[in-house]
Amino acid sequence: MTNRIQKLFNIQFPIVQAGMVWCSGWRLASAISNAGGLGLIGSGSMNPETLREHIQKCKLATQKSFGVNVPLLYPEIEKIMQIIVDEKVRIVFTSAGNPATWTLHLKDKGITVVHVVSSVKFALKSLQAGADAVVAEGFEAGGHNGREETTTLCLVPMVRDAITIPLIAAGGIGSGRAMLAAEALGADGVQIGTRFAATKESSAHENFKRRLVQLQEGDTILTLKQLTPVRMIKNKFYEQITAAEKNGSTIEDLKNILGKGRSRRGIFEGDIDEGELEIGQAASFVKEVKPAAEVLSEIWNEYQAEKEKLTSRKQEAL
Repeated sequence: MTNRIQKLFNIQFPIVQAGMVWCSGWRLASAISNAGGLGLIGSGSMNPETLREHIQKCKLATQKSFGVNVPLLYPEIEKIMQIIVDEKVRIVFTSAGNPATWTLHLKDKGITVVHVVSSVKFALKSLQAGADAVVAEGFEAGGHNGREETTTLCLVPMVRDAITIPLIAAGGIGSGRAMLAAEALGADGVQIGTRFAATKESSAHENFKRRLVQLQEGDTILTLKQLTPVRMIKNKFYEQITAAEKNGSTIEDLKNILGKGRSRRGIFEGDIDEGELEIGQAASFVKEVKPAAEVLSEIWNEYQAEKEKLTSRKQEAL
């Protein structure tokens, strides 16, 4: 891959660990950073003081680059951003909101800002807002997704044609082969969530990790489209939502069924039946929980091996 992402974040490999709610605490972020990628603390599941604690622990655990992912619809966003500035975090990934709201404020503090998008429209808004890079995330990804349901294969080249700043591909990427494909689509690097959720350092509950490595093709689905589309594992909670939608439930009815803390209940507390188990399609080829550094090394080595195969085939064809 090109080295723009490595230069931007001062990392060895152009691999970013996604800021996943209930999975991406300081242990996972520091492990990925120490292994040569960019680790992200996922602030979406943290109150402000919990985030401060994770940032401080991450600083002690790694001397390398790491960042914080911030969903812009967070209810205490001002406190979150102030903590990020106070703790001198150098890299922030923003998502789920207007990139113009905080980008210039953060950049004025010397912070590198990346915005996560699911459409060309918001990639252009990120460019106009002054973002240093963009993550183009296809609907194969776990968790909250764009309403357009554009796949990574289609989204990445469209965004590449629309912007000139560094581009990170996400959604369904969990292997070296997928990383090589993202490069062919025009990406400078990749962001990986699902495969790093199934690591020893992930803060997800062991029940969630065990369920993750059992998943087969088709075991995740994009649902709750009347509220905010979210990809999750099919379970009793999903069946309840599906039944309610078929019976013509209103948005308020669905909100009541969802309630509060549903993803915490599933991912962090391990309620496999009634929790909201957010994970991406890439889970179908994750078969083992391993140390994060080992997973990152496998992805990078496979990427290099597959790239060499393509080069050899090309030479043979000449």
